[in-house]
Amino acid sequence: MPPQAKLGILAGGGALPARLAAACRASDRPFHIVAFEGHADALDDSLAPDWVRLGAVGALFEKLRAAQVAEVVLAGRIRRPSLKELAPDWRGAKFLAKVGLAMGDDGLLRAAINEIESEGFKVIGVEDVLADLLAREGPYGRHKPNDEARTDIGRGIAVAQGLGRLDVGQAVVVQQGLVLGVEAVEGTDALLARVAGLKREGQGGVLVKLAKPQQERRADLPTIGPVTVRVAHQAGLIGIAIEAGRALVIDADQVIRIADEVGLFVIGIRVEGG
Repeated sequence: MPPQAKLGILAGGGALPARLAAACRASDRPFHIVAFEGHADALDDSLAPDWVRLGAVGALFEKLRAAQVAEVVLAGRIRRPSLKELAPDWRGAKFLAKVGLAMGDDGLLRAAINEIESEGFKVIGVEDVLADLLAREGPYGRHKPNDEARTDIGRGIAVAQGLGRLDVGQAVVVQQGLVLGVEAVEGTDALLARVAGLKREGQGGVLVKLAKPQQERRADLPTIGPVTVRVAHQAGLIGIAIEAGRALVIDADQVIRIADEVGLFVIGIRVEGG
């Protein structure tokens, strides 16, 4: 078997970058992490990351070349900064002058991937390294949605697809047919915290997370993990529905254990046109 190309992991927040590094080690694949300051909050020194500012695009490419990286994967949460926070270097300013900041997250990520590939690196998806993270169809654990929850899931799908077409967000919370909240720039955890105070009497709501219809699969696929399940439970929800084949489930065994423990369903769903 020919040696695998060295992988550059561009690390944002959460557990995903470390999980990718562990997978590389397990398969003897060489890798190097470049972590974004203020975003990559779950990395330890044993992974020996290089650190760069998000706006330091020139430094990013220099570090990837110095590490002799051939393929690149984008992993983890990146909070979208203001232009002042970004403080781009000359290479970053050149990129922003070309694409602007007025587009949605998917459009910006697509432009960033094109820019990375223009520098000679091949960008791959997380599932190309960790295929078992892709959400499967069906329930995770013993709990399943009842008829009312399935109606809420259907409503959530319609709303999330509308959001996605506008390149706004990937998640929506629906309770008893009422949309309690939609995800924008704040992220899923903040959405769940916000809707906790909006829940109605009766059966709790459902979080629905879908890829955008035009989703760039190599970046920012919808993701849930154990923390999502706990925060959803704390917000009074009874379930989570994610798009099978187009979303990621981190630590599925823990997701199942926690969901079973708190009485919350997690289910992978197929979406028409997905």
